[in-house]
Amino acid sequence: MTRTTTRPLFSYSWKIMLAFGLIGTAVFLKFVYADETETAKVAKPPAMPVEVTLIKSQNIRIWKKFSGRLTAVDYVEIRPQVSGLITEIKFNDGQMVAKGDVLYIIDPRSFTATAAKAEANLVAARKRYSLADKEYKRSKNLINTKVISQRIYDERINTRLVTAAEVKSAEAQLTEAEVNLDHAYIKAPVSGRLSRSEITVGNLVSAGSNPPLLTTIVSSKNIYADFEIDEQTYLNYIRDVRPAQDATAIIPVKLHLQDGKTTFSGKMHAFDNKINPASGTIRARAIFDNPQGTLLPGMYAHIELGSATEKERILVSERAIGTDQNRKFVYIVNGENKTTYREVQLGDSIDGHRVIRSGLNSGDKVITRGLIRIRPNMLVAPKISTTKKTANNT
Repeated sequence: MTRTTTRPLFSYSWKIMLAFGLIGTAVFLKFVYADETETAKVAKPPAMPVEVTLIKSQNIRIWKKFSGRLTAVDYVEIRPQVSGLITEIKFNDGQMVAKGDVLYIIDPRSFTATAAKAEANLVAARKRYSLADKEYKRSKNLINTKVISQRIYDERINTRLVTAAEVKSAEAQLTEAEVNLDHAYIKAPVSGRLSRSEITVGNLVSAGSNPPLLTTIVSSKNIYADFEIDEQTYLNYIRDVRPAQDATAIIPVKLHLQDGKTTFSGKMHAFDNKINPASGTIRARAIFDNPQGTLLPGMYAHIELGSATEKERILVSERAIGTDQNRKFVYIVNGENKTTYREVQLGDSIDGHRVIRSGLNSGDKVITRGLIRIRPNMLVAPKISTTKKTANNT
């Protein structure tokens, strides 16, 4: 009797399921590996392009800005020195005049007559003195021979002395008369620009303790700029001046008007002799040429004071500087093209740049654009931009 062995049906099915399982696992692992590879590619982005500046030290002159007012070098109030009637006004309001130009004429007739009379009196006095001198010399010879008495001789000495005094008195009267006549022609004591006339022809003016104001004149060839600087700035500027040097002669000054377009170059005129304890400032005065009369007293002006010498300093664009609470920092690019956080100490501001007192060295590559996207140790592709010397470096 033959025995028949029958295989279980599930054995064949199990093999099929196992095959499909292996195939599924392989497919799953392939997709997982591919996904991990793609994720790895995404996790490593390309280096970020950044603009950097190669730091170089420069010889810089530091300029400080102040506000001030312009004042006239010469300011004169024109008032009469003799009394009389105004007969002529020889200028137009606001006119430019030269020193010595006649501005007003006070009726000169009485002064002319007084001067002529004084001149005649002087001529008469000199004649009397001449006669008295001759009589004295003649008497001097006669007294030795006893021809005249001592009394007559003494009288002639006295007459000579009296007539000499009369000559001096007449000369003084003539000088006074000529001065008064000259004062009748009121002249400009300085060259400059006149104000308007405060009086018209036909008015009677009086000299004395309170003479009326006729007009004013301000010089225009030069003009002062008055301003105040703080104590620390003053010390910094003076510290750069050698003992044998005059600070006012070597400190450059610039002046800008309100329009921001017009610039004048000048020089320091003087520093005051004391610090104001209330404000901690010292008064300063600069002087500027004003040949065209553009600058007027009372104008508001921006004054820039330059340091006495140029010094080697490092400058960085202000857009490269970040703020971290109370600290200032920049990002530099190291040799591996990775960013490095660097804290810096700032100095003066110059035309959109800041002087770096500490934290940077010549040769450092400082990121100047896109600072907000930068983080420490970030891979970057630096592109070096050229640094132009600032306009205020001279």
